[in-house]
Amino acid sequence: MHLRMDFIFVVSNIILTLTFQVQCGKILVFPHEGSHWVNMNVLIQELHSVGHHVTVLRALDSWYISEESPHYVSMTVPFSLGGDEEFYSSFVSRQLQIKRQGLSAWTRFSLDMELKDSFSEMHRKICEMVIHIIEKDPVLVEKLKEANFDLMLTDPVNGGGVVLAHYLHLPIVFNVRWTIHGEAHFGIAPSPLSYVPYPLSQLTDNMTFLQRTYNMLFYGIRIFLYKRIVGPHYSALCNRYFGSDLDYFELFQAADIWLMRVDFVFEFPRPTMPNVVYIGGFQCKPAKDLPKDLENFVKSSGEHGVIIMSLGTLVGQLPIDIADEIAAAFAQFPQKVIWRYTGERPSTLGNNTLLVNWFPQNDLLGHSKTRVFVSHGGTNGLFEAIYHSVPVVGLPLVFDQEDNLSKMRYKGVAKVLDIATIDRHVFKKALQEVLNEPSYKKNIQRLSSLHRDTPLKPLDSALFWIEFVMRHKGAAHLRTDSYKMPWYSYYSVDVVVFLVLIVSLVVCIIFNMIRLLCRWLCVKRNRTKQD
Repeated sequence: MHLRMDFIFVVSNIILTLTFQVQCGKILVFPHEGSHWVNMNVLIQELHSVGHHVTVLRALDSWYISEESPHYVSMTVPFSLGGDEEFYSSFVSRQLQIKRQGLSAWTRFSLDMELKDSFSEMHRKICEMVIHIIEKDPVLVEKLKEANFDLMLTDPVNGGGVVLAHYLHLPIVFNVRWTIHGEAHFGIAPSPLSYVPYPLSQLTDNMTFLQRTYNMLFYGIRIFLYKRIVGPHYSALCNRYFGSDLDYFELFQAADIWLMRVDFVFEFPRPTMPNVVYIGGFQCKPAKDLPKDLENFVKSSGEHGVIIMSLGTLVGQLPIDIADEIAAAFAQFPQKVIWRYTGERPSTLGNNTLLVNWFPQNDLLGHSKTRVFVSHGGTNGLFEAIYHSVPVVGLPLVFDQEDNLSKMRYKGVAKVLDIATIDRHVFKKALQEVLNEPSYKKNIQRLSSLHRDTPLKPLDSALFWIEFVMRHKGAAHLRTDSYKMPWYSYYSVDVVVFLVLIVSLVVCIIFNMIRLLCRWLCVKRNRTKQD
């Protein structure tokens, strides 16, 4: 009997092993730096955990993507993209300085143009990196071809992965919220500007006439700028390898599956497409135990609980006078405070406030004693706040943060302040409102309940659709070819013109027939009178 059970166990393991190997796939990843990599790495770890083989392409000077990892094999391209964390941190600091000093509109415009030029340079470098891979590194290209990858997983906020996937004839899965042309929905789905606010506009889906006008103008200007920034680089790259007949953005629109980092408890309802899969908050997970020293500090807060504050990876410090005002406000609360801060120690820091270089944000947000999250408005942190039902006091700095927090404010789960003009009294009042007004907690609990109430966890959904593309060598049946239509056909302008011409012709014919009939009757009447 014992031998029989051993035999069954061995055979079962062999069968499971063989089945597992058949299901394993080879995935090539072309990621993007910064917080985008944090999201991509979550997907990579999940893919690795179920047995898929993941290869990550990284630049020589990558500042987030490690060369060594237990979850993937890296291929380092001997090419430097330039630009690093220090540049973006410096940009945030200068943006804050401009807001605080109330400098001229020209100064703000100059900084925006500097950012535009930096983004243009970033895309130029990415295109050069793709050229380097294809033309100057034949060994790497051969390895990529011989690996027989099942698909390309990439973030379309840069176009390197899209172009390389087309060159290697690989199906494409996007881990996406933004593309090189802005918010991803606007590149693939119908987006009526009458009720779909363009991101960064801080509008809602219920707009007045003037707001709809602003929304349309804002959209037109942003799309024009995006095309001016990235268009020349990717057009030249596509023309180099695929000919002039192919528009570079068609490569993006031809992706098989769009794993959209969006949840409609956060975004406003809008039209979508069959190959868009919503995985907003996929990085959220149940809280783990805190490190012992942090747990002891949290427990020492008693019934009052804790406030946690983080302004993201790019802002470890603030101007000392702002830090002093924030610290002074914190010192007046009975709650304990955990503040991720690496700058000079504020002189007004209270005994209730703990400064740390880093903390496990998800685990702290999931702790039963956490009462409020002071955040810059990054989507990762906001989704974690929704998941764990923690209301927010927002201090937006740059990029999409103000727009993200305006959505949270509209949902009734956040109080948003201007960090450039903040003082201890304003900050204290905002914290007291979020702590003591029950509607904030009630509303965030409702959002959390809606966010969690899904038939499939977002990460499981992402995994299923990635494997779906591998099993079926793409998902062309879910993808519309409308992007290949010229604009006048897409918006049926040609049909409307044709119908107008037909109606005009019919009206003209009827008019002329009536005119001839009237003329004939007049002639007949005159003849009758003459007779």
